[in-house]
Amino acid sequence: MNEAVLYTANDGVATITLNRPETRNALSDAILTGLMTALEQARDDATVRAVVLTGAGKGFCSGADLGMFGTTITPDTMHEYLVTRYEPLMALMTGLPKPIVGAINGWAAGAGASLALACDLRLIADDGGMVQAFSNIGLIPDAGATWLLVRLVGYARAFELAAEGERVSAERCAELGLVNQVVPAATLLEAAQARAAKLATRPTLAVGLLKQALYYALQHDLSSAIINEADVQRQTIVSADHREGVRAFLEKRTPQFRGE
Repeated sequence: MNEAVLYTANDGVATITLNRPETRNALSDAILTGLMTALEQARDDATVRAVVLTGAGKGFCSGADLGMFGTTITPDTMHEYLVTRYEPLMALMTGLPKPIVGAINGWAAGAGASLALACDLRLIADDGGMVQAFSNIGLIPDAGATWLLVRLVGYARAFELAAEGERVSAERCAELGLVNQVVPAATLLEAAQARAAKLATRPTLAVGLLKQALYYALQHDLSSAIINEADVQRQTIVSADHREGVRAFLEKRTPQFRGE
């Protein structure tokens, strides 16, 4: 971890905060390294059962910090950076066996929007929004944005958002399905941590496997998805949480899941 990313954990919820408010949390090497470390810590800590990702200050994330490339960016430099830095981060987020709740304070732009979209649930401040700003400077979306966008909103909407590069308000983000909930800016973090705390009481093993199954289904046909469900269910059926869930149902009480 480093000062560019803050990490706290309480009552089963880890809160990860991008901490370069002076740049609207632009994705520097320090943030990318710190974020990877923080996510790995949350993954490996058995007491953590849900994660909140947010940004310090007035913006969630303004996208890539182009200053780290110096005065020139060569095609090879850009290619290597996207492959070696963004791909592992997105793979870690989407593969994390614990839910990630994005608390999108202010605006998420460019690769910062990709970061937001890689969260499992997204809450956005009412004064915030998202923008796929790449086409405004003659680029295409990266950091996984093309994959995430087209699956969330379909081809036509994804094309519209990426090609036109317009700022999308919080309410419009909700209408398009880019976020799950719009909340007052003053209570955003509290609301996100409450959603994460609720998820932390759920059967963590099953929730993590659910993430895997849903991402698998996005890339395979129905028959393959059903077979994968059957394979995954082999793991859930022998879990302590499944046994507790059945007992609680029969005893007509609220289950007390332990996440195992």
